[in-house]
Parts: sequence; C-alpha cells; structure tokens
Amino acid sequence: MESYYILVLIAGILVAFVSLVLIATDHNFFMAEIPPDVDQPAKLRFYHCVYTLMEILAKNLKHLGIVGEHTFIRLITEGLPACRDSQLFIKDLHFDGVPVRIYLPREPSASKRRGVIFFHGGCGIFGSIRSHERICRYIARKSDSVVVSVGYHLAPEHKYPAQTLECLTATVHFLKTAETYGVDPARIIVCGDSVGGAYTASVCQELGHRTDITKICAQVLIYPFLQALNFNLPSYQQNAAVAFLSRERTVHFILKYLDKDCSLKEPILAGSHVPESINLKYRKWINPDLISDVFKPGYKPPLPTLFLPQVHEEVQELFEPWFSPLLAEDAVVCPLPDTCIVTCEHDVLRDDGLLYKKRLEDNNVRVTWHHVEKGFHSVMGFFGYGIFSFPSSSTIVNHAVDFIKGY
Repeated sequence: MESYYILVLIAGILVAFVSLVLIATDHNFFMAEIPPDVDQPAKLRFYHCVYTLMEILAKNLKHLGIVGEHTFIRLITEGLPACRDSQLFIKDLHFDGVPVRIYLPREPSASKRRGVIFFHGGCGIFGSIRSHERICRYIARKSDSVVVSVGYHLAPEHKYPAQTLECLTATVHFLKTAETYGVDPARIIVCGDSVGGAYTASVCQELGHRTDITKICAQVLIYPFLQALNFNLPSYQQNAAVAFLSRERTVHFILKYLDKDCSLKEPILAGSHVPESINLKYRKWINPDLISDVFKPGYKPPLPTLFLPQVHEEVQELFEPWFSPLLAEDAVVCPLPDTCIVTCEHDVLRDDGLLYKKRLEDNNVRVTWHHVEKGFHSVMGFFGYGIFSFPSSSTIVNHAVDFIKGY
C-alpha cells in the first residue's frame, strides 16, 4: 500500500512538472478575456485554464503519436457519468442506424406525452449523448416529456453533412414512430445548443414543406451557430477573446469540422472568402444595422478586405443553408414552427441568434427570446454539477423547459 502512494505521488509530481513546462512554452495560449460581469468570473477563469491546458496536452500527445488530439479532448469533455435516475426509463436505441438515447418518465400518463428531440453541441467535433446526459434527464423530468438525445457521428471522421443528415434521419424516424413511445406526434419539439442549434434550424427548415409526416410543433435554439459569412459582427468584436469560444477558435473549429486547411483561418476571419455579390445578396439578413444599438457599444465597422477567389473555392460549404441556416430563403423560413431562442451576452454567436430572431419575426413566425446577461458560450454544458456549475446554466435550461411545457 505504501508503494502505491509513492507511485501516486511520483505521478502527481510528473503531471505538475509537465503542466509547468507546457504553461511556460505556451503561456500566451492561456490568455482570455474574462468579463467582470460574467457569471462567477474566477471560476470561469479557472475552467478556461484547465481546458486550455488539456488542449496543449492533447496537441503534445498527438505530436508524440500517443493519441489523437480530437480523441483526447472528447474524453475530457464527456463529463462524469450520471447516477441512476429512479424517475426515468433510459434506453439506448438506433433510429434507422443513428444512435439515440431515449428518456421516458416512469410515472404513467393519462394521455400521450410530448416528445423532445435533442441535438448536442460541440462544434460537430466534440460532445455526445453522455456530455448532455444531465440536461436531457432534467428536461424529461421537469417537462414530463419523452426526450430523444441524438448521438450523431462526429467530424472530421464522418464528413459534413453527415451530422445534419443523421439528425434529420433520427427526427423523421421519431415523427413516424412517436406513438410507439407514448408520444403525440403533433407535440414534438426539436432542441439543440450551439451547433446543435444549427442542426435544429436546418432540420426544421428541411421538414417545413414536407406533407408526408406530422409537422414539428416548436424548436428551441440555445446560443446557436447560424452563419459563416461575417465574423466581424458586434458580438464577434466584443467577445473576440472570451473564454471557451473566441473569435479565432470559432473559425478554427469550423475548418476542423469541414476537414479544411487551418491556414484559411485568417482570410476567413477578415471576410476574404465572401465575394461582393454574396455580400450584397445577404446584407438584408446579415448586417450589423439590423442589430439594436444596445448590443453595439464600441462596434467598429471592419475595413474593406480583398476578395480571395481561391479561399472562396475552398470553403463553398459555408454558403449552404444547411451549414448557415440564416441564408435560407424567406419561402423556407416562413413555415417554420414557434421558436424559442436563447442568447448569451458574452458569446461570439450572440448576434447570430439576434439576426435569426429578426428573420423569423419578419416572416410572422412566433418567437420567444431570452437573453442571459451573464451567460457565455458553453455555459449550459456545466448544468447539473452542483457547486461546479454556474447560475446561468440553470437559467438557460429552465428557459427551455418552461417553453417546452407550453406545447
């Protein structure tokens, strides 16, 4: 037993030494802006440093040929396993080949329940059913709904648009088989956070004109990613260096997701991937002028940039509505279901949500909007961890639950 403790002590010293070396060589990587009015800034800074250290370690392990960078980050972002839940039946299934986990309340219901389909976030590269386990369980319990969490396969191993297609496949399957699970097919809501919000928007757009299946009754978009044309919107400027999802990291993850060369990051950040014709076409939908002045303190319009045709050719996917749902035509947006949008103040994606809110309202879609003043991107991922969570984590999940309970 004594030798065991000695080994643990030696391992701890080695980890501490490696950490110090990594920090010394990559100390700039730890720099992040922690706004003073964000939820629990000291805790956020600590989590940011831990996550950044894990990123540095992942890169070094990759260079040493020990484990892939994505594999390591996926392991540490999985979260801790949740305990058994006495109020829910939980079962892993496949919907037409797509992995799902279904959460069914144990309490018998006098009538058919509503259903909720959940698409997790994680840039399409990270995240899983397990990483959002606590969120889905809570939604199922508090809203008395049958929740289906979709475990779509991740990029870059599974090429875009495999993720959107799998979310669509799982949704269609559930709409067609809802009654098997005690669900009223006319009361199905689609929900997602971050890129899961993009998948939610895309699935609802795709199914809007389908007549062979029941209509989705509502959608919930939690700090969604919705466009890849303009990375100089006010929220991108204001939150350029905020923890977890900075402006640079956003484009870095986009390129990783699409399995593109990361050297394209700087020209894309500058806007050199967008020809003038496309800028002019979509200015009516993606434009800082459409955003309230309340959200634009200190905003500076970017200087004109040189269009680079070779960059544009490399990233054609960015201009597809499946990737950038904000680019969908009005005919696609008009029949969309009632929508709940949650935005966070300290989030580069805040303005994506604000612009989509306006698009929906302009097309007479009913929108419920919640803005979390102290929230930041990924804060919902800390939900259910007690003192390790953030107040905004619960605020966001409860906004979603309250909206869901109305259908």
